[in-house]
Amino acid sequence: EVQLVESGGGLVQAGGSLRLSCGASGFTFTYYCMAWFRQAPGKDREGVAMIASDGSPTYAESLKGRFNISGMTQQRTETDLHLQIDNLQPDDTAVYYCAANQGYCSGGSLWLAARRYKYWGQGTQVTVSS
Repeated sequence: EVQLVESGGGLVQAGGSLRLSCGASGFTFTYYCMAWFRQAPGKDREGVAMIASDGSPTYAESLKGRFNISGMTQQRTETDLHLQIDNLQPDDTAVYYCAANQGYCSGGSLWLAARRYKYWGQGTQVTVSS
């Protein structure tokens, strides 16, 4: 069973940076894809960024420029996924979730939909003060 554990959230002032991490284990397929989502209070879960099985990243159009996703998505039973967030704004306040799905995925904006992912972490809270 794939297990995901997020860390790195916290309270930060607007303009600051955070690096979120997701420790992933239990992969049994050669290829998989991983993603970061976030959910603010009263809002739907939103796809932030994902890494396809070939290592290529996809970002939500509205979030390009301040987010950087990194990690390996092949031939490993364990891996780490990271999300660097710069110039944090109060609107970035949310619970950030790591997600994964086994099997080859080509990436692209369709893979920023939560329904594409079977495995989820428990989330890490990011709070940005103005």
